[in-house]
Amino acid sequence: MGAYIPAELKRQVRAQFANCCAYCHTPEHLTVAIFEIEHILPLVAGGETELLNLCLSCPTCNRYKAARLTAVDPLTNDTVPLFHPQQAQWTDHFTWSDDKTELLGLTPTGRATIDTLRINRPQLVRVRRMWVKMDEHPASL
Repeated sequence: MGAYIPAELKRQVRAQFANCCAYCHTPEHLTVAIFEIEHILPLVAGGETELLNLCLSCPTCNRYKAARLTAVDPLTNDTVPLFHPQQAQWTDHFTWSDDKTELLGLTPTGRATIDTLRINRPQLVRVRRMWVKMDEHPASL
C-alpha cells in the first residue's frame, strides 16, 4: 500500500507533468488508464511524499520501474541511474524517432530507462502511430 498523498499535492504533480507520464510522455487523456502518482525514490528506499520526489506515471511505466533506481544501459552494459523526472530534463535524455512512434535514448540513462520501462513495447508503438495520424502525439509539455 502506498503512502497517503494529499489531493492538493496530487493536483500539483498532475499540473507539473501536464497530465502526461513523466517517462514515456503518454497523455493520460489518450488512454483508458488512470495515471498514478509515483515516488521516484521509493518509500522503501527512504523516499518522501513531497513534490520533488513525486511524478505522474502511466501504470505500465510505474510497474516496470517498481523500486528500481538504476538499470543497465543496453549499449554499454554499464549500470546507470534511471531517469529522474524532477532532477533531469526529459529532452536531455530522450528524443522521438523521425516518425514520432519510438522514444530514442540520447544518454546511457535515457537508453536504460527506455529499455527497463519497455517504453517502446510493440503495443505502445502501434498506438502512437495512430495518435500521430490523429495529430495527438507527441504531447507538448
